[in-house]
Amino acid sequence: MAQRRGGSQSVKERSAEPQSAAEILISGDPFSVLGPHAIAPGKWEIRAIIPDADRVSIAGRDGETILTAMERRSSDGLFVGTVSETERPDYRLRVERQDHVEIRHDPYSFGTFLSSHDIAQLRDPRSDAAYQKLGAHHLDLGGIQGFLFTVWAPNAHRVSIVGDFNAWDGRCHPMRRRHEGGIWELFIPDLTAGERYKFEIVGLHGNLLALKADPLAFAAENPPATASVLKKDLDHKWRDDEWMKSRAVQNQRKAPMSIYECHLGSWARVPEEGNRYLTYRELAVRLIPYVKDLGFTHIELLPITEYPFDGSWGYQPISLYTPTSRFGTPEDFASFVDAAHAAGIGIILDWVPAHFPNDPHGLSYFDGTHLYEHADPRLGFHQDWGTYIYNYERQEVMTFLVANARFWLERYHLDGLRVDAVASMLYLDYSRKPGEWIPNRYGGNENLGAIDFLRQMNEVAYASAPGAITIAEESTAWPGVSQPTYTGGLGFGFKWNMGWMHDTLRYISKDPVFRRHHHHDLTFGLLYAFSENFILPLSHDEVVHGKGSLIRKMPGDQWQRFANLRAYFGFMWGHPGKKLLFMGGEFAQEQEWNHDHSLDWHLLDDSYHKGVQTLIRDLNHTYRSIPALHERDCEWKGFEWLVSDDRDNSVIAWLRRGDRESSIAVVVSNFTPLPREGYRLGVPEPGFYREAVNTDAAIYGGSNVGNLGGLRTEETQSHGRPYSLCLTIPPLATIILVLEQT
Repeated sequence: MAQRRGGSQSVKERSAEPQSAAEILISGDPFSVLGPHAIAPGKWEIRAIIPDADRVSIAGRDGETILTAMERRSSDGLFVGTVSETERPDYRLRVERQDHVEIRHDPYSFGTFLSSHDIAQLRDPRSDAAYQKLGAHHLDLGGIQGFLFTVWAPNAHRVSIVGDFNAWDGRCHPMRRRHEGGIWELFIPDLTAGERYKFEIVGLHGNLLALKADPLAFAAENPPATASVLKKDLDHKWRDDEWMKSRAVQNQRKAPMSIYECHLGSWARVPEEGNRYLTYRELAVRLIPYVKDLGFTHIELLPITEYPFDGSWGYQPISLYTPTSRFGTPEDFASFVDAAHAAGIGIILDWVPAHFPNDPHGLSYFDGTHLYEHADPRLGFHQDWGTYIYNYERQEVMTFLVANARFWLERYHLDGLRVDAVASMLYLDYSRKPGEWIPNRYGGNENLGAIDFLRQMNEVAYASAPGAITIAEESTAWPGVSQPTYTGGLGFGFKWNMGWMHDTLRYISKDPVFRRHHHHDLTFGLLYAFSENFILPLSHDEVVHGKGSLIRKMPGDQWQRFANLRAYFGFMWGHPGKKLLFMGGEFAQEQEWNHDHSLDWHLLDDSYHKGVQTLIRDLNHTYRSIPALHERDCEWKGFEWLVSDDRDNSVIAWLRRGDRESSIAVVVSNFTPLPREGYRLGVPEPGFYREAVNTDAAIYGGSNVGNLGGLRTEETQSHGRPYSLCLTIPPLATIILVLEQT
């Protein structure tokens, strides 16, 4: 960072003296005119633009001694005064208004702040310079406190900082342009945290743009207000050292991972107070204990990076570096994360680098040109969503996004990022007809810039946040999504298994009498189950837009609907892959999700709904406590088919193994309403198989058909195995059996 003082011109170098504030603004170089300038040996002329001042004087550094009154040179607020000093003067401005006197430092008496090295780093995706240098940062310069503003706008003709502190008047604080990087900077002394601000930008051709929020703001107004808010460093003392150390050495592929996906604005509301949101701190004392009690390992938050429109659920963010103010302050959010870690729960954030909205205060057409987005709509505009697409091939844009991933993992100790809409990033022809897209330089449909961005993002994320994970929502068969970048993969830790979700939901929604004809929907996913590190998602996307809730997808009468859902959950928790369930699914929410309303918590007064919630708790406990059900979630050696072809009975069964060969669990599902008594099932190992979970148990709302807690193998061959179990498989149920002894 450069010295505080400097930037004055010699007499010889001084440009023609301006006659008005408008002339200075047109010049685009405010520091060449404003502030102190030597006009003769021992004589300095000081110029300032203060449109709303009645009188302005130059005072000594004590702020009390008046050196000279300044002359108003123009009606638009240009003041000029002359002082005699052998050295560059250290002065203050005494600003008088009708009922107020203010002593202030002159922003134009300071030199440059960003070094050439700082600016160069803004093009390095592996650097954190984007959020360390850009935006608004509090500085203390030997007792002079204020905020340094920096913004990337290389094609702008002028950039000014506007806010409550200058009556939103762009004449007051025009910024200095650093030509080497297209960066504009200005230190404004005497500002305090909490002030609202934006950037006023005049485009390349002199057009005044809509006021822009700071792309690197650390805080923002509560929507629908759109201003950025000055914020000092995060004022939170973390208490999660043990969690972070433990996370860093954990093998996430082998660890149990059961994720509760949550939209904070509709998990629960406060109806007696105008149906308001719960705050981050209220969620810390209500949501986190609830999730812990149910046995989930993680909470995945729908996007909480600041967004203007509630109906986007956060998937159209404006301020990527700001936790939404809907639920409180950045410190409140940090406290929420800390509370989760204290409870042994990780926090995953839905992160959206795939697109951004066209709100005028956002990134679109930021400096009067297509800066963050491609200029050609065939590359830079999502037709489906009406949003812009980042220009990933532009180094500054890639750095902005990669640094943002690092920011959330480092500053807020998040445990993972789930990247939304990866498929839309990877394919240039995503949701486009012929002629509506531009091939890459090799003639293909792969978005080479996005591929490079995703790889670099994953490498930086895993290097900067040990033990954290990245997850891709990728709906195609793109190879190697969750494989390391050094093998040619994209480098994600996990991938949502969208195919499994579509196939199995299609199957379970069929009437049981027809399921025999769709048996392949249950088995097909196992053909590719270990090609990626998969998470099995039953996400928010499956319970909106007329799709109905999970329980409403189930066929039959009330008993059968709930039995179907319980059997399906048992099937899911016994299936290879980590688990994800959207809120409300854990107690069979009847209505499809509505982001404007709380979940229907009153349903827990009904025994059927309470039974589903109890089942989810027991499934999570079993999944976490039985190594065979999670240690080899991502390895083919942990899975063996026992019965894959009994379509006539709609029965399916497999065996799961942990790292120890003796760690065995057997999962059996019957997707018809007929109990299967005396069903012989071959198993490879002898011993007693304890019935750890039976989704038909009475405590869950079932008919209580089962195997009396477990049964011992018989030396009767079946299904090519030397031993077998003679099972009673309950109707519309899944049972999980665990080998207790051999």
